[in-house]
Amino acid sequence: MHETYLQQALQLARDNVDSGEGGPYGAVIVKDNRVLAASGNKVTSNIDPTAHAEIMAIRVACKRLNDFRLTGCVLYSSCEPCPMCLGAIYWARLDAVYYACNRFDAAAANFDDSFIYDEINRPPQHRRIAMNHVNLPDAQKPFALWNQKIDKIPY
Repeated sequence: MHETYLQQALQLARDNVDSGEGGPYGAVIVKDNRVLAASGNKVTSNIDPTAHAEIMAIRVACKRLNDFRLTGCVLYSSCEPCPMCLGAIYWARLDAVYYACNRFDAAAANFDDSFIYDEINRPPQHRRIAMNHVNLPDAQKPFALWNQKIDKIPY
């Protein structure tokens, strides 16, 4: 069954290249052997750097389930998820991910995100984009309010 869903993700990626809507990526989210969401990459068509295929599929699946958690769901992607998508996958609590190509295949096609993996491991002050901590006296207040809130929805 995994191959069937991966083929759907690959078809979305091919269709995306043909249509010019975005990069060569596709993603499908499945729950109980039913496709909940499917999308190609929409970065250029949506003018949104976060509109990767996996992110777009996660957004649709969450709306369909009316839940920000995708437990019980599996993501099928045409390629190994990038660091941004990997973070979203963990936040969405997907059960598993299956992918067809890996990050090295993507790098060979000029979609190299290895520098992001490297940046994550650097101290903030040594990253390529300036990351500057400003110590404000009331900075912790939102966290304190959150911890005191009785009716919060934890995530």
